[in-house]
Amino acid sequence: MRNTFIFLALLLPLMAGAQGYDNALNKGNGLLVRLSYGGHAPGGDLKNRFGPAFGVGSGLDFISSKNNWIAGLDFSYYFGSDVKEDVLSSLRTPEGFIIGNNRTYSDIQLRMRGYYAGGHIGKLIGLGFANPRSGIRLTLGAGLLQHKVRIQDDPQSAVPQLSGEYKKGYDRLSNGLAFTEFIGYQVLSMDRRVNFYAGLEFTQGLTMSRRDYDFDTRTGDETERLDLLFGLKVGWILPIYFGREADEIYY
Repeated sequence: MRNTFIFLALLLPLMAGAQGYDNALNKGNGLLVRLSYGGHAPGGDLKNRFGPAFGVGSGLDFISSKNNWIAGLDFSYYFGSDVKEDVLSSLRTPEGFIIGNNRTYSDIQLRMRGYYAGGHIGKLIGLGFANPRSGIRLTLGAGLLQHKVRIQDDPQSAVPQLSGEYKKGYDRLSNGLAFTEFIGYQVLSMDRRVNFYAGLEFTQGLTMSRRDYDFDTRTGDETERLDLLFGLKVGWILPIYFGREADEIYY
């Protein structure tokens, strides 16, 4: 409890601003260059294929001078090491090993890889503090979600069935239309020194397999998938202000 009070005591001056807003440097329209990092848990059909994953991303927002409306672009790259669906089961011995071309066991690793790319609209809602550029960040977006199983070769014991284009018969590449929502807190400080955001992100992907044939099942997968991701996302912001309320461009 004591640590909570200390945290709030440090954060409230950032939100409220001790000097008022008359001389603030964060006025006017703005471009917000964002870098982010997060952790996400899968849901829906995705949880049957992958476990938790991390994401790194970037983005660019336009924020209006009057009402703090937001419009922007997002890109997130997902990666993880927990693959629940054994796409190489048909290549394994009864003991669970894969034999390489040198007649020794091959250490093949499976990884999760994916990305989301899209656009969003939203609003920064002030909480009545002296700094109206800090408050609740709400955005809704749409774009493309893609994911696959990355097959990591063993350089000491290659497997001919996984060479070159043959990997595509096992990687379960899937993509499709996706929707995303974010709710969190964003700080654009009046002196432009502290600018960040943190909150919860939710993604719903309407995806399908993009491979005509899976070698391990010997069939094509035409299942319509509902892939869900939800987790915590934090980011750093580089704001660039301009426009009628800004005397000059500020970085």
